[in-house]
Amino acid sequence: MRKTLMILGVISAISLSASAQCDSIANLCAKHVVASYISDGQSYRALLFNDQPAEFQSTFYGGATYRIAGCSGFTDGNLLFSVYDKEHNLLFSNAEQKNAPYWDLKFGSTLDCTIEATLNSATLQSGCGVLVIGFKQ
Repeated sequence: MRKTLMILGVISAISLSASAQCDSIANLCAKHVVASYISDGQSYRALLFNDQPAEFQSTFYGGATYRIAGCSGFTDGNLLFSVYDKEHNLLFSNAEQKNAPYWDLKFGSTLDCTIEATLNSATLQSGCGVLVIGFKQ
């Protein structure tokens, strides 16, 4: 019983530490969504390992300009993110833009999209990946 409680304590401590790290990364990432953008109020988070992707769903409304910011770790360029439409056609990849930490996208019509995020394996092997999305006022 005592071993079980110790293991649960260690797991809880690791979980709280990971949550605090994700909060710090989310705060850094939110700085890329400047005053001319309004946050959608969410930070999309995932614990990532090696080249394992995380998928996030979002609806982008036609005629609006969005800023997508992606972060992992405490320096820019650690998170690779790609935006796909419902048929999995690639609409944007920051890997094609030198791993830019954010990018502005304008949608001509309303689209339900999947955003895939992976770590830049050259800089990180595991960590919290965070996406923040804002739309232009």
